[in-house]
Amino acid sequence: MTTKIAVTGKSGSGKTTITKALLKNIQRRFPEKSVLLFDNDLTSELAHSYGLDIRNTIYGIRSGKHEYKSGIPEGMTKHEYIEWAMEDILVSLSDTVDIIVSWFVGAKDCRCPITAQINDACQRLIERYDFVIFDCEFDLKYLNQLVDTNIDMAIIVTNPTIDSIHLAKRISEFSAKYAAGGQLGIVVNKTDKENLNEVYEQLKDCDTDVLGTIPFDKDLEEGKLDRISQIVSDAVNQFYFRLNLPQENK
Repeated sequence: MTTKIAVTGKSGSGKTTITKALLKNIQRRFPEKSVLLFDNDLTSELAHSYGLDIRNTIYGIRSGKHEYKSGIPEGMTKHEYIEWAMEDILVSLSDTVDIIVSWFVGAKDCRCPITAQINDACQRLIERYDFVIFDCEFDLKYLNQLVDTNIDMAIIVTNPTIDSIHLAKRISEFSAKYAAGGQLGIVVNKTDKENLNEVYEQLKDCDTDVLGTIPFDKDLEEGKLDRISQIVSDAVNQFYFRLNLPQENK
């Protein structure tokens, strides 16, 4: 059974940093489990944070612009070709962690066969892993346009400003139907002791649970391209027990 986690929020909120912190916490608890990082953000920042400039994307398969590592095998059906191409664009980060980049996705109401074929291929790819972490666009709608899959845990990342918190509430409303049956909650990033009371005051009328807060890490503001933060990882570890995720490696 695959555990699927989606990290959403506006650009600059810290989605990629938190995605990597989640990965670190999962690896610490379940070092033998397989993880797929699914970069569904148009900026491909997750891939860039690993020093990767991934040009071969799911959009490339859809548009016919993918540059294959090897010759295309003969005699494949369209479904077989798409699954083979999906395998071709996977990038291995370690023995247990892979990453794939979607880039542009097709509209959900598109009736061309490749939309359904890519959805099916993504579903089968996801099911091969123990965990899948989606680094998403603004909300879950964009992910749903690519692959119609149940999400176990959807995290909305917000900064501790009034505008960002109001936006997080809107994202929660937009995303609720796509996270039906799973847990949906807000994580407030870049907090300090001075703004916490104001943050909770702004969130008190929000129907979405506040799962945790993450302290401000000034090193990230100084341009750490790898988006790795021990401060963020430690904070995620503190509220990990509140997430609808496997908790211990039995």
